Amino acid sequence: MTSETGVPRRTLADELRSWPDERLAELLRVRPDLLSPVPADLTQLATRAGTRASVSRALEGLDQFALQAAQALAVAPDPCPVEVLAALLPGGAERLPEALRALRARAVLWGGDDRLRLVRTAREVLAPGPSQPSATGLGPSLSEAAAGMSPARLQEILADAGLPATADPVSALAALRELFTDRSRLADLLEQAPAAATAMLEKLVWGPPYGEVSTTPSAPVRWLLDRALLLRSGPRTVVLPREVALHLRDGRAHRRLEPTPPEVPVRREFPTASVDAAAAGQALASLTAVEELLKEWSRSAPPVLRAGGLGVRELARTASALELAESQAAFWIELAYAVGLVASDGEADERYAPTPYYDEWRDLPESRRWAALVAAWLPATRVAALVGGRDAKGRTLAALGPGLDRTAAPTFRHRVLTLLAELPAGAAPDVEAVAERLRWERPLRASDQLRQRVCAATLAEAELLGVTGRGALASFARALTAGDRRQALTDVEKAAAALDPLLPEPLDHVLLQADLTAVAPGPLRRPLAETLEVLAEVESKGGATVYRFTSGSVRRALDTGRTAAELHNFLAAHSRTPVPQPLAYLVDDVARKHGRLRVGAASAYVRCEDDALLNEVLADRRSEPLRLRLLAPTVLAAQAEPAVLLARLREMGYAPAAESATGEVVLAGPAGHRTPPRSAPEPVPDGPPRPDARLLTAAVRAIRAGDLAATTPHRPKAPRQTPTGELPRTTSADTLATMQSAVLTGDAVWIGYVNADGAASQRVIAPIRVEGGFVTAYDHTADEVRTYPLHRVTGAAEITEE
Repeated sequence: MTSETGVPRRTLADELRSWPDERLAELLRVRPDLLSPVPADLTQLATRAGTRASVSRALEGLDQFALQAAQALAVAPDPCPVEVLAALLPGGAERLPEALRALRARAVLWGGDDRLRLVRTAREVLAPGPSQPSATGLGPSLSEAAAGMSPARLQEILADAGLPATADPVSALAALRELFTDRSRLADLLEQAPAAATAMLEKLVWGPPYGEVSTTPSAPVRWLLDRALLLRSGPRTVVLPREVALHLRDGRAHRRLEPTPPEVPVRREFPTASVDAAAAGQALASLTAVEELLKEWSRSAPPVLRAGGLGVRELARTASALELAESQAAFWIELAYAVGLVASDGEADERYAPTPYYDEWRDLPESRRWAALVAAWLPATRVAALVGGRDAKGRTLAALGPGLDRTAAPTFRHRVLTLLAELPAGAAPDVEAVAERLRWERPLRASDQLRQRVCAATLAEAELLGVTGRGALASFARALTAGDRRQALTDVEKAAAALDPLLPEPLDHVLLQADLTAVAPGPLRRPLAETLEVLAEVESKGGATVYRFTSGSVRRALDTGRTAAELHNFLAAHSRTPVPQPLAYLVDDVARKHGRLRVGAASAYVRCEDDALLNEVLADRRSEPLRLRLLAPTVLAAQAEPAVLLARLREMGYAPAAESATGEVVLAGPAGHRTPPRSAPEPVPDGPPRPDARLLTAAVRAIRAGDLAATTPHRPKAPRQTPTGELPRTTSADTLATMQSAVLTGDAVWIGYVNADGAASQRVIAPIRVEGGFVTAYDHTADEVRTYPLHRVTGAAEITEE
């Protein structure tokens, strides 16, 4: 590619100067790290684009074939005609132009098709050097591998290869390169090789190209060394020159070229209605799982490990209480943390507990609660599937602990859902095929192990959340893939609105049965569900929930202040069947005993108006550990804490009630440990944020202005109607208007500025952005981008044209 004058462009900076503004903006969009801070000019932009960290990040955005094209360029001559590159990639000619466009768009490749040039740093990353093989499995070139070889040894090699002697080492290497790049002549030479020597070359041809030999090599190895078909890379190692390997590969840079993405086959297909029903049911189950987790932690908040996170035993205890596998429990715990429903309470004895937001979330409609879970899941960088594994130092990764963040997770998660959306409705894919597709699309984005784990975890978590049903993407969840990740919140709201009609209406009744159970044929309204959870024990879950009434559960309801009459009325009002006689008897029997004994704090005491009942307790052998003694006809003293005394008496079959210091019954409400207000954690950013269109336009304008200032001799022009040497003076409103106008037009302005030390100066700037009381501009005087407080600008004037 040449400039307008016909002279080939010599540097990447020259290439960037030829690009239109739209193309420069696209470069900054796909490589946002180049914007931090805004480069002063195109030379600085090109320099920054060639740094190792930036190039490595740019290569992570390539698909497998574009990466293979870059790898081939790294081992090709520099510059490389496109025809030579195509020969290295047989079978990829159709997609090669697209791959080159991707490389050029990221400024990893520049030059015309006749002179393709890979950025030097990219060449070093993809083909490290003589001591390391490239990603293609090719070793160093003949010139690199023979560097330092004595002239006499080169002449010996020429003679053994049947070539005439030359005058110097440079011409000797040139003669060998000419031999090795001539397919017919090199083939004739290899035909003379012993069979054992040919077998050795076959072992090295696809890499690694290095082999180990003894200090006294065998005859086949000596034959290869004498003709430079192998070259020494160390006292006991040899290397296969790149030119020889390419000949043995028939000119191919890669053993397996992958020009097209692998297909994602359909494993099974289901009717759409069946998928949506399964997904909607699982969406409701996800809400239940999170609620049960937080209710459990409200009652018994688990401690925070000293190093942070949840202990292995606490995870196992929580999983057992929720009747879930530990991996699923870890997922719900991490998701609740991401939503902001659970956090550390920050007290001396630090524990995890629900946050105040949990009470707000619980009162939302089902679809809104589900939307909150999904909105936190999609951008989450913490990978719950890693819990229980080991970090680089061999330490166990704990739920809610450090080391679980993987910045690539949101990208993979979004892409997995997009691939599901591209399949026919109701189609469930093969998990391994999805992971393989992700590998082709971003081979350098993460390790194969992490990619496969995140892919499998995404599909499993999507099923748990109700995003998929029976392995296929639900129709209402397709909204989650409609846009890019930046508008995920809007997409989640659309998905929740589509889910809402599929959710069953909460019921206001149960079916009471004679065996002291109640059956809830569907989800219950919150007040009914909360009361039943106190009045009865949950016996089984599923499409229908079964509750069992026991003496302990009825006593628990009476402890909250309800009376027997209130319990009878509640059961009659919310049952579609008559209240069974055994249940009515159970309520009356427990109520008759409830509260006759009163336990309070002395150390602890038992009070009762019935002398006979107190004597019965005192005579019971099971009360001996309590060390009771009669203080008065109606009071027993105990050598035990009130809570222990209450529990022991209840184990003995009594129904005592706790009382306060004033003698009033202490009502036992549901446990409700809460943390102070906590905000949900922010996902770990995956590099710099993507710039918006306004910032890109301003940045390109500033870079162009800086480049013009750097490459064109100029001097500031005198301001219109302003005496030389005096600072411009304008009102704050006029200054702001002048700055905003310059942002839109791209013109330079002349300003007076007073710094923090009170020193006044005149400057010529090109404003980029005006917001928050500051102006960001390219300063022609300082030759860099700066930010100035507007209150320190004495005035602004346009530059006059001469």
